Order: sequence, then structure tokens, then C-alpha cells
Amino acid sequence: MTGSTASATTSASTKVAQAVSALFVPGDRPERFLKAQASGADIIILDLEDAVSAENKAGALTEVLKALTSQGGGSEFSAVVRISGSDSHFEIMTLVTVASTSGHGLLGVMVPKAESAAQIAAVVAMLPVGMPCIPLIESAAGLTSALDIARVDGVTRLAFGAVDFGLDVDATHAGVFDYARAQLVIASAAAGIAAPLDSPCVNFTDLQVVSEEALRAREFGCGGKLCIHPKQVDAVRQSFLPTAVQIAWAHKVVELEGGAAALEGTMIDRPVVERAKKILAVAEGAKAANAARVSAEARSSAVAQEKTE
Repeated sequence: MTGSTASATTSASTKVAQAVSALFVPGDRPERFLKAQASGADIIILDLEDAVSAENKAGALTEVLKALTSQGGGSEFSAVVRISGSDSHFEIMTLVTVASTSGHGLLGVMVPKAESAAQIAAVVAMLPVGMPCIPLIESAAGLTSALDIARVDGVTRLAFGAVDFGLDVDATHAGVFDYARAQLVIASAAAGIAAPLDSPCVNFTDLQVVSEEALRAREFGCGGKLCIHPKQVDAVRQSFLPTAVQIAWAHKVVELEGGAAALEGTMIDRPVVERAKKILAVAEGAKAANAARVSAEARSSAVAQEKTE
């Protein structure tokens, strides 16, 4: 691996690990690619699985290839790709070819129906060293193997697919899905990888519902949430940010650092101080990310404008 390739891979890993909003776009709808990037989502996921019919998969792969190489704008567009399955060797090898192209925009690979460490390790073995991999947990088998999957070298973070999971276990009660979320959060923490991406909200018209789901995912320890519509992106992002009240509390707590203390009748010790520092770090990171996002949106708009002229 060359120095420039290693640097690009590290950058992709960081972007995937830190993403809060991840927006799915059907791979056979290229007219939506740049629009998705302009949505402000932290990462785009070009979908070759559920969102694309069997007869359109070959064409979708061609469109994805064009978008992620110089044929379709090169480094101006970047995305993770959800492959059709862990046995989709042709898709995987096509993406490996993309990754060997100078200035490519491939950020990583999402593997649906992840159910075992061996299955994911086999996919990772085909990818370039360091290429981010996101196993999507969508079944009881996947959930019970989550820790082993999370520990596979090359896995950047897990993601949860609640709709397919509910179908697999024949459950609709919220408690079942919350249990699964908790297990993925714990498995990720134990494996030392980024917190998981929560399942997308199937409602994209009522943004209050989206916000409530995202906040619940955050409270469970998820690091972000998948999105199926651009309208959901900002609601998800805002729900994962500390509130003004939380930030004010964090500042007060940090000021008391140095020993056991109390704030408003509550004991303040080291774990509480560390949580306060984390809140402030997230708030500061959000400011920097917002500035970068505004810049990226401006570049995307300029590219889109050029294409229409």
C-alpha cells in the first residue's frame, strides 16, 4: 500500500467511524447521487441490495462504478456501497477495482445479512487492506454473533436493520428492538470499534417521529442512524447533538475537576467529569463538522451547476 493510498484509507475509516447520518440511495438512480451528497449527510450509501430490483443490479453497479471513479466526477463524490450479499463476489471485485483507481470515492463496503465472523472475514479478505467494512445485523443469528463479527479485523462499525430483524424473529414489540440495539452497542464497545448505526426510521414525512427515534438510539449508545430520505438527515443530526442545557452542565462539571465534589446535590467524580468532557468534545466537533459540511455542500452545488450548463 502506497503512502497516498494508506492516507486515503485512513481518512475513509475516520469518516465512516464518525458518521452520524448515513443516507441510502438506490444504486440505479444516479440522478440522486449528488442530490444526496448535497443533503448534508455525513456519508452516502449507494445501495445495490434491497433498493434495486434483480434486473437492474448490473446497471446499478455500472452507475456506482462511474460515480466513484473519474468517469463520474472522481473525488468530488464519495460513498459507501451496500453490496447485494457476502457472496456477491463480482460486485466486491468491481469495488476492489474502483479502490485501485486514483482519486476514487469509495469509502467502504456495507455487508447485508451479516450472520457470522467467518462470513465477514471472507469479505474483508477480498477488500484492500484498511478498507472500512460495515456488517449489517438483520437477524437473530447475526445478533447472537455480533461480538465475534465486531472483532473481525477490518470491521469499522456495525449497523442495525430492524425491519428484517423483526421479520426474522417475528416480533413487533419495541422492547425486542431495543434489546438488539443494546446488544450491538455493547458488542461494539467490547470490540473497541465505533458505536453502531441504528436502523432507519421508516417514516420520512413526520420528522418528529424521526427525531424521537434518533434520540432513543442515542440514549441507547448508538453513534448514528441510517436514513432513507434526505428529509431525515438534519433531524437525525440534531438529535445526536448535546442540548444547550447539557453543554452548560458539562462546563460546570469540568470546572469542578480535581477531586470529589457536588453540583446541585449530585456527586461529581471522575466518570461524571469524563462524560462532561465527552459532551463538550462532541459539541466542538459538531462545530467543525458543520463548517466542513457547508464547504462540501458548496462544492457539490458548484459541480451540479456545471453539469447543467
